[in-house]
Amino acid sequence: MKIKFLTTIVCALLVTTLALAQKSKKTTTPVSKDVFVSELLAKMTLDEKIGQLNLPTSGDITTGQANSSDVAKKIEQGQVGGLFNIKTAEKIREVQKLAIEKSRLKIPLLFGMDVIHGYETTFPIPLGLSCTWDMKLIKRSAQIAAQEASADGINWTFSPMVDISRDPRWGRVSEGSGEDPYLGSQIAKAMVTGYQGDDLSKTNTIISCVKHFALYGAPEAGREYNTVDMSRIKMYNDYFPPYKAAIDAGVSSVMASFNEIDGIPATGNQWLLTDVLRKQWGFKGFVVSDYTGVSEMVEHGIGDLQTVSAQALKAGLDMDMVSEGFLSTLKKSYEEGKVSLAQIDHSVRLILNAKYDLGLFEDPYKYCDAKRAKTEIFTSSNRSEARKIAAQSLVLLKNEKQLLPLKKSGTIALIGPLADAKENMAGTWSVATKQEKSISLLAGIQEVAGASTKILYAKGSNLDDDAGLEERATMFGKTLHRDNRTKEALLSEALAIANQADVIIAALGEAAEMSGECSSRTNLEIPQTQKELLQALLKTGKPVVLVLSNGRPLVLTEENATVPAILNTWFAGSEAGYAIADVLFGNENPSGKLTTTFPRSLGQVPIYYSYKNTGRPLGNKDGVFEKFKSNYIDERNEPLFPFGFGLSYTTFEYSNLKLSATTINFKETLKITVDVTNTGNFEGKEVVQLYTRDLVGSVTRPVKELKGFQKIALKKGEKQTVTFEIAAEDLKFYNSDLQYVAEAGEFEVFVGTNSNATLKTKFGLVN
Repeated sequence: MKIKFLTTIVCALLVTTLALAQKSKKTTTPVSKDVFVSELLAKMTLDEKIGQLNLPTSGDITTGQANSSDVAKKIEQGQVGGLFNIKTAEKIREVQKLAIEKSRLKIPLLFGMDVIHGYETTFPIPLGLSCTWDMKLIKRSAQIAAQEASADGINWTFSPMVDISRDPRWGRVSEGSGEDPYLGSQIAKAMVTGYQGDDLSKTNTIISCVKHFALYGAPEAGREYNTVDMSRIKMYNDYFPPYKAAIDAGVSSVMASFNEIDGIPATGNQWLLTDVLRKQWGFKGFVVSDYTGVSEMVEHGIGDLQTVSAQALKAGLDMDMVSEGFLSTLKKSYEEGKVSLAQIDHSVRLILNAKYDLGLFEDPYKYCDAKRAKTEIFTSSNRSEARKIAAQSLVLLKNEKQLLPLKKSGTIALIGPLADAKENMAGTWSVATKQEKSISLLAGIQEVAGASTKILYAKGSNLDDDAGLEERATMFGKTLHRDNRTKEALLSEALAIANQADVIIAALGEAAEMSGECSSRTNLEIPQTQKELLQALLKTGKPVVLVLSNGRPLVLTEENATVPAILNTWFAGSEAGYAIADVLFGNENPSGKLTTTFPRSLGQVPIYYSYKNTGRPLGNKDGVFEKFKSNYIDERNEPLFPFGFGLSYTTFEYSNLKLSATTINFKETLKITVDVTNTGNFEGKEVVQLYTRDLVGSVTRPVKELKGFQKIALKKGEKQTVTFEIAAEDLKFYNSDLQYVAEAGEFEVFVGTNSNATLKTKFGLVN
């Protein structure tokens, strides 16, 4: 029966020569992708072509529903190119059967999903993951995510999100890699290669989709989906690089962003999707809209659904997610001469190319092996790796008098609304996470601290006094099980426990959905009821460790002034509780470094390290106000914690910064060396960071730019010489004519433990 079925597929899809090749593929060279796709295109009706450009959400067309739903009927009619938000190998097989057995041309479907930071084995949110500064670990997290997703039927992920963001009010800063284009580019490459590997036809690789193209991370006022207004020189220098890095890494698909660019929504912006993406960068894959991105152009004021759909196709958009504007209007637009058959064919070809690359024409069910799902998802080995990776994402912000690591003895009071909150540990965009299997902080501490340590627990407060806000901050099954006792009763219980303890761990901060899509905030502080709890705990006189959960940089000025130790844990994934406990008790030495700047106050936002000087720069970094200089009357200029910042249980000393030459020409390479010594009492890892400053340029240049980094491991007392290389190519930027150039002149070099590095020297670039 299976052989007969496969033969039917082959006959329907292939010309006679290809069919013969398929029967004897061991000895016959298969037809090329171009030939195969061209021959398939020639067989397709206009309606079937347009159908390939349609990406609806599946709903839940599961067993018993697959043959009766509206989407199912469209699949049978060849009106669907792919589906998203459906998972499990069994369900996907059932839906794929509709395309293979009941549609005329039997073209297989793509199955996409938001596999953002892991599948069931969930890694830290992308912002947290970026704080590892370890490209091997980041790539590995994507590999595991691809392995698990592909084992459950998924062959396409809408990741990585590489949007640069310098405004922590924007909730989706949690889903990106921070503020820096160089670091963001390295992470983009690591994620794409992790998902796609070197061969998409393998069963454990999936198509990656870089998003959101472009500038989505720079909305006015930090408000989700809001207008973006930016010069092109800023686009090219600061915001475009991670997208281009993903393209250069071979990403197969791109998602258009919701925002407008130069007054035209990205979804229908020809300059963006064709001139930049395809002509300048050479992208060969397909472009998909974001969810209802096509129809939303109507609200932007561009035209009716037919008008905006035609504009999107002509601009370079190939697949319409959910809007069904392509499906319902493109045929009419073709008949009216508003779009051409060549434009439609071009987009269809790109979709078919992707399916060919995945090997779906050869085996449409290659991702539907239920046996893989049982043996390759949420395995003990994957969870172990997630735990190790999560530990390296945590950032130690303060550790007064070496309060951390904690001893595995005595009595510890664990207090806070996020202490026993397993549903919140994975953070936002954890759509496949089995929240009930995630490890809470309480469970992690109980396991790691051991039997000789007594753990006392109290909630202490709710997330927020406002029950409505808490509900909005705990959507998608991430409940905190709100306690309906009075605020006074919760506090009284917490203080009674705190007074019995040797040390207090306060588990405070944001809930998982206080950051993420449509979770913009105008207040970047810990909710007031939690702040009051923290101050009450401090008044006990017991040492307090703040374990902070957050999906964005927060304003921690008060906490930094009063709390002796602060561990920033982000949302560390399904193994979060174990990973955090590993760091708290010294099984792991924290090595995470911030990839976003933490402001002192909301009024400093947007704030980032690579700012440009003014003509009246402030003459001190001591917080002293100077009239008629660029500063605030009521706040310092400097952030609370700079980009690249992160402490360790040990200390590192930098010395002996040397250059191989004082000048280089445009064909030479400069070697930069620095000695780094572990001067503390623990083994530790350090991220050695290299920055440059272009002192004179044809356009103004930032005061510092990250140009390299290395994560090294040093034993107690060990010294290592770290070497960097810089050439003219590394010093290039886009000038006012958008030419990518390096200019002769003088450069400063800074090396250190964060962006405030003061160890510096100079070199010249000469013609």
